[in-house]
Amino acid sequence: MVVERRVTIPAGITAAFTNFTMAVKGPKGELTRDMRYPGVNIAITDGEVVITTESSRKRVIAMVGTYAAHVKNMFDGVAQGYEYRMKVVYSHFPIQLKLKGDILEINNFLGEKQARYARVSPGVKVAIGNDEVTITGINKDLVGATSAKIERATKVRKRDTRVFQDGIYIVEKA
Repeated sequence: MVVERRVTIPAGITAAFTNFTMAVKGPKGELTRDMRYPGVNIAITDGEVVITTESSRKRVIAMVGTYAAHVKNMFDGVAQGYEYRMKVVYSHFPIQLKLKGDILEINNFLGEKQARYARVSPGVKVAIGNDEVTITGINKDLVGATSAKIERATKVRKRDTRVFQDGIYIVEKA
């Protein structure tokens, strides 16, 4: 039994697979990813990335689909990029945001004197609006991880979350 997934390489994007590393280059930039898994074979033929396995093990078959999704996300990232929008929600104490290098500083959260911090992954851009934070980049994993770190930094602790709904929340993924 051979399990196979094919991902078509879009126009204007080049892909190369050498030494278990997938490299994708497009108009927005370049991405590389290590794709090493026993029993999974990857090849580029006729404008397609072909991921195959001859194994009948569920975990190996699942990795074929996972790698196909990773390759598609890489193509989408270098073609259009990814953008997450987050909303700043507060009821009494206005939250103040400052970007210092690769760290987002969150001040006055629930009136706390101490600032809270969230690290911004390399290759990800953060834009701060009035009550909105926009996170953009070409790597879906890093954009999602950065937005998750920001959301996690404003987690309400030791209070009733039904009453204290302040925080920075993901409202749109594009």
